[in-house]
Amino acid sequence: MTGGTDGVRARWSRRRFVGALGAATAGGALAGCGDGSSRAAGSPAPGSASGSPAPSADRGRSAGSAPAASPTASSRAAAARPLFLGTYTSAEGGGRGIGLATYDPGSGRITGTGTLTGVPDPSYLAVHPDGRTLYAVNERERGSVTAVRIGDRKVLGSRPTGGAQPCHLSVHPSGRWLLSADYGSGTVAVHPVDASGALGERTALVRHTRPAPGPGQQGPHAHQVVTAPDGEHVLAVDLGTDTVYSYRLDDRAGTLTEVAQAHTRPGAGPRHLTFHPGGRYAYLADELDDTVAVCAYDPETGRLRIGAPQSTGSGTKGGPGTNYPAQFVVSPDGAHAFLANRGANTLARYAVEADGARLRLLGTVPVAGDFPRQVALAPGGRLLFAANQRSGTVSVFHVDPADGGLRLAGEPFASPVAVCALPL
Repeated sequence: MTGGTDGVRARWSRRRFVGALGAATAGGALAGCGDGSSRAAGSPAPGSASGSPAPSADRGRSAGSAPAASPTASSRAAAARPLFLGTYTSAEGGGRGIGLATYDPGSGRITGTGTLTGVPDPSYLAVHPDGRTLYAVNERERGSVTAVRIGDRKVLGSRPTGGAQPCHLSVHPSGRWLLSADYGSGTVAVHPVDASGALGERTALVRHTRPAPGPGQQGPHAHQVVTAPDGEHVLAVDLGTDTVYSYRLDDRAGTLTEVAQAHTRPGAGPRHLTFHPGGRYAYLADELDDTVAVCAYDPETGRLRIGAPQSTGSGTKGGPGTNYPAQFVVSPDGAHAFLANRGANTLARYAVEADGARLRLLGTVPVAGDFPRQVALAPGGRLLFAANQRSGTVSVFHVDPADGGLRLAGEPFASPVAVCALPL
């Protein structure tokens, strides 16, 4: 969800509508992901990747300063890492599919390489633990999830979630199950993953029917589903019921059994939960009341205990309708946490103290874009990527592991209605 300024659902959910308000003005200039001059003439076949797999050096826009010494083309290719970009294909100014790009792990420079078409409204992306398969939600009224083989960019197929407007998905650490959250219907689905990475028929669908939604929250809105570090429990964050649900996953049958509920303050609107590497604490972003909270987690029971609300650093003092915290990421060493603030358009920096039990706000930095919907750390945690929905850009920051400092890695990269950036 992207904010509370409009109650319009219709064909577009609230989470899409507010974020899209500024996209139309930026849409005409978004050529970074396979929409530039190097795109082959004509429309590619569904499920195909357009654009050259080895783009020229001047293709699109790049994030990051040029290195001091120009490396050879072969060394650049060896250093480049894959980057996948989510968008809304049905939004004005949106993309044509999953954006394909690479990034330099040293400079943070992004280079667009094309677009994978045939995947509608891929607003959130996740990768299989073995790194060979990419998964995307298809955020539509009849929701579905799609599997893509990364090696040859082949779409392996899609499966219905059984719900409406899936907005988040994750892969169980075993690699055997794909979990997805349907925002529109307040449901969570489980699909089996076979040896090829393809998806089987759905094995579970749970619906959040209690507690009743709070004032102004028209119904349950499952916004995220994630496996706890213990691997035994699955936690689903529901913005509409102000609840984080804990389920036990049957790893043989792929079914979910509810074991606990944790409730925020009424009207908090919890959106995303991110675990500390230690596995005993997690950090919750509350979208509607512009707060965050430290949560204590019991791996034996799956129970979550939500702590007192804390500042997002937005400067709004929790005022509604001005800032919408989106998502935390935590450094691999567990020393720092970073929060995307939509509205304030900042990244908040926190020191993580007491083995994960405390967050101390260090400050904020401008995100160099408009409405940072999602953030991700590159492997190793030295680069942070922010997908800015309204400006249609991806900002990259160097992360200082000593103090959690963030330094912009150059000009943001143009990507149509950028709502997800997944660096591998």
